Amino acid sequence: MAASTSSTDGSMSGSVSTDSSPGIAQFQYSVIMDHLVGEKRQIKELNPTIMGGLPSPHKTDEQKMIERGMESCAFKAALACVGGIVLGGAFGIFTAGIDTNVGFDPKDPLRTPTAREVLKDMGQRGMSYAKNFAIVGAMFSCTECLIESHRGKSDWKNAVYSGCVTGGAIGFRAGLKAGVLGCGGFAAFSAAIEYYLR
Repeated sequence: MAASTSSTDGSMSGSVSTDSSPGIAQFQYSVIMDHLVGEKRQIKELNPTIMGGLPSPHKTDEQKMIERGMESCAFKAALACVGGIVLGGAFGIFTAGIDTNVGFDPKDPLRTPTAREVLKDMGQRGMSYAKNFAIVGAMFSCTECLIESHRGKSDWKNAVYSGCVTGGAIGFRAGLKAGVLGCGGFAAFSAAIEYYLR
């Protein structure tokens, strides 16, 4: 009889441990998940030296001054001006190269122009395009930087406003209607470029 009671006690304790073990395992799993991805997760600072990367050195005053200078509106305008000179000069020389009237003398249409005359005309056209591209680039870049500094935001609206100001300023030399059309055209072109780039 004692053997039978002990065997029943053993079977009951075995059944209790079997029934309660999935609950304990599930509880432990939820505690582990809480610590890994839940609210109890500890946020660790990712130091590049610990992760095996190179540490970033502190910036000196000279480096900070150079960064501030490169982010200034004057530097951006000068950079756009230089880029406009290069791009405009190349564009002017290219268009002069494919133009059949380069070096053409209207007084003597049958005379073949010399290489010096052709190169002179190409240089003049390249300089003219370079000057125009430089002015437009510097105006656009400077006004965009000033508008961005005033608004405190860097979004597509800065380019649209800047395009309107630049196009309007260039167009107003030919009158009010040309200024309004220039403002709208430059603003639409700037919006399309910003939409494509972003």
